[in-house]
Amino acid sequence: MNHDDDFVWGVASSAYQTEGASTHEGKGASIWDEFTNKKGKILLNQNAIEACNFYHRYPEDLQLMKSLGIENFRFSVSWPRVLPNGIGEINFKGLEYYDRLVDDCLENKINPWLTLYHWDLPAKLEQRGGWVNRDIINWFNEYITVVANKLGDRVKNWMVLNEPMVFTGAGYFLGVHAPGKKGPDNFLRAAHHTALCQASGIRILKNLFPNSEVGTTFSCSYITPFSNDLKDREAAIRVDTLLNRLFIEPLLGYGYPIDRLPFLRKIEKFMKPDDYYLLKAIPDFIGVQNYTREIVKHSMMTPYMKASIVAASKRNVKSTVMNWEVFPESLYHMIHLFNDYKEVKKIYVTENGAAFNDQITNDNIHDIERVSFLKSCISEMNRAKQEGANVKGYFVWSFTDNFEWTEGYLPRFGIVHVDYKTQKRIIKDSGHWYSKFLMNEKGITIETEKY
Repeated sequence: MNHDDDFVWGVASSAYQTEGASTHEGKGASIWDEFTNKKGKILLNQNAIEACNFYHRYPEDLQLMKSLGIENFRFSVSWPRVLPNGIGEINFKGLEYYDRLVDDCLENKINPWLTLYHWDLPAKLEQRGGWVNRDIINWFNEYITVVANKLGDRVKNWMVLNEPMVFTGAGYFLGVHAPGKKGPDNFLRAAHHTALCQASGIRILKNLFPNSEVGTTFSCSYITPFSNDLKDREAAIRVDTLLNRLFIEPLLGYGYPIDRLPFLRKIEKFMKPDDYYLLKAIPDFIGVQNYTREIVKHSMMTPYMKASIVAASKRNVKSTVMNWEVFPESLYHMIHLFNDYKEVKKIYVTENGAAFNDQITNDNIHDIERVSFLKSCISEMNRAKQEGANVKGYFVWSFTDNFEWTEGYLPRFGIVHVDYKTQKRIIKDSGHWYSKFLMNEKGITIETEKY
């Protein structure tokens, strides 16, 4: 138990992974709509045309959320649903959808926590270079201004970006995520423009709504060396720098961590004289999003990084459907890593969860492994909190099962099961456990359960 009256408990989701309705009521195409149309990019060539149909089913899903006692819901706005071309003409039906969604949340006494960019860049902007084009700073500023002016009178908690390292690294360096670009120049340009957008987004929102809470979220993994060998330890430092420090340090005014990862020096050729200052915008909070740890060893064959990750499958450790090691202690270490920056005012765990092989038995899903994982992660979070880390909230990823990017519908992260053929929802044991846990946190006495 936290015994912290202002501690926030919630669940999280994203627009592209849940909404479906991919061409309804004026929505434009996103880079993920186009990427999923390319054969072989997604497991079983699946797509998110319908996904969980949250676009039409959100009233029922919010009722379900309310019935479980969940009072905070993190979700995202689809940029191409609001601005089909990325800029210019507003799709008012799309904007009104989010207007209704926010109102419905509030009517159900659920606080909306809104993410502005969760990877679904308008395809029309990608045709002009997307994140590689510096003009995206103006495009992004226009988009968030449109959304904020519509919803900012009711939305008090904003996240500018979701996991910038993932969408720039996987989408513009490795090419395994949308839009499928590769190479260091694409990555470094995209990363720099993304870092400038995360700062400008914070400034715009705070200027429009000074009393709002504005932050951004970072993916992170606890990085440990494969051995105590010096080369392995140095490799681990480089990977930690890339995965955990690249985007937060310029935001806090430190600039890019070039000293720990010399490869990043090439980013300077894409910088203008004032960029060092434009990268900085101290957020009201940061979102930590953690799922696992990574073991790293030196690798001469890996360009730029000279490091490789030793997969969980090669280490004979318990892992999830995503082949991520089950290692709740990672969350403890990552909270401390971010809390150690003196500029970080407070931390929310904005994503944490696990995908396991759920089995349906008589309309029940006894996902014992997920319950155990969530309990252990919350315990690790509380350990960091007791040691002085300023953690103020925790959001389970995810409320419902959803479209898991290149993995399609195979991994199920939800505490609520979705039958994608019928759209039927079933609360898993983890959902019932979380509901009872939240009641305990509120001081509501309940009978001891099997969980």
